[in-house]
This record gives sequence, C-alpha cells and structure tokens, in this order.
Amino acid sequence: MKDVSILTDNGVDVKKSLELFGDMETYDSTLEVFLAEVDNKIKSIQNYKEVGDMANYAIQVHSLKSDAKYFGFMALAEISYKHELESKANNMYFVTEHFDELMMEANRIINLVKRYMGVNNGFEEPVKQVENINQKSVLVVDDSDIIRNFIHKIFKEDFNVLVATDGKEALDIVKEHENKNDIVAVLLDLNMPNVDGFEVLDYFKSNDLFKRMPVSIITGADDKESIDKAYKYGIADILLKPFNERDLKKILEKTINYNI
Repeated sequence: MKDVSILTDNGVDVKKSLELFGDMETYDSTLEVFLAEVDNKIKSIQNYKEVGDMANYAIQVHSLKSDAKYFGFMALAEISYKHELESKANNMYFVTEHFDELMMEANRIINLVKRYMGVNNGFEEPVKQVENINQKSVLVVDDSDIIRNFIHKIFKEDFNVLVATDGKEALDIVKEHENKNDIVAVLLDLNMPNVDGFEVLDYFKSNDLFKRMPVSIITGADDKESIDKAYKYGIADILLKPFNERDLKKILEKTINYNI
C-alpha cells in the first residue's frame, strides 16, 4: 500500500481531492495518468514562454492549474493561476520574472508524485478510441488528460466514450458521427486551445444539432458572463469543476434525456 503521508506531509490536500475521485484507488490510477503526461505539458509551457506566445501559454498553465487543483497540489495551482492571469494580460515581464518559481514547484510536485507512486510503477495509458458498434456513444471534449480519463473510466462499461482534446477534434468527431445517430450526449469544456467550446456551440447551433446530440458544459469558467453566454445556446446544463462521479452521472443522465 502506498504511503499517503508522503503527499500530505508535503502540503498535498488529498482529502479535498477525494471529493472528486471518491477513493484512493481512483486517485492513484488517475495520478498515474498525470505523471505520464505532465512532462509534455511542462515542455509546451516552456516552448510557448520561449517564443512569447502568451495566448497558448495561458491555456497550458490553465490546464496545469486545473490538474493541480484536482490532485490537491494547492501551491502549484496558485502559482499557475497567477501565470494564467498575467499571461492573459500579455505581461511577459511577470512570466519571465516568475517562471523559475513555477518550474521549481512543478518539478517538486513531479518528484513528490514519483516518490509516492514508486519509481517502478507502470503508467496507465491515455484513453484510446476503441468503439463498440453495439453501444451508444458519449463525446467528452476537454483539454485536461485528467478529466478525459476520469470520465472515460466512469462510463466506459456503458458507452463508447469518444474523447477530444479541443474543439477542432470535437468537430471532426461530430461530423464523422452526424449520420450515425450514435452520440447520445456531449460533455463540453469551454476554455480550450485551437477551437474553444463556444465555437463548438456555434457549429451545433448553425447545424441544428442540439436535438440530435444534446450538450452539457463541464467547465472551470465560473464567471457570470461565460455562464450566461453558454445558457443562451440549447444546452442541457452546466457542471462546474471540480466535480465528482455522482455529479457526472447526474448530468449525463440529464443530458441524454434532455430532448425526450
């Protein structure tokens, strides 16, 4: 059994995280996904900082902030949030001056998680798109590996869980499935790189797809402007992050039955 005190003694709020994950088994398995993917996320953050691409930098540190909050890495979440705000304001000076602080905390957490998981632990592979033609499908659109894998684990026995990392991938999947009538619900994030959630909603509205593929929003964007804007589309509901398995099951059921 893993020694959770390795995390808690180093400032990780595991108790808060279990409000999302439910139990330590799910927490640990999802933490493996984080560890398998985080190096690529850090490299992306570094690359966008080097070229001064503050728009994509903001998206990546937002994703790191979300992952950190899910797992109880509160110091990393707070630092990432500051970088998100300042990069959205195109404040390169702040990003440059405080970048080492962000990297030091990120590396501290990565090393802490490796110690907790054990250096010989294998990592859970990211979700693979394997479809069963006898099942209905649920499309999950979120740039967080953690959220996609968490939702996949919950619903994979009952549905084909199709996943997209941004709006562009989501629209490709939607166009492929438009005539199959197999997607019974879409769980859509709003804040994503390349093509965001609102652009996906615009496509659904323009092509009258909400009745055929009901949509609910899963988002960390809790500002009133974004929420009000989202509700102007024909969505079923909005679920704010962080959420737990019970919340997801409720909103999926509501979404599937929304147009019945």
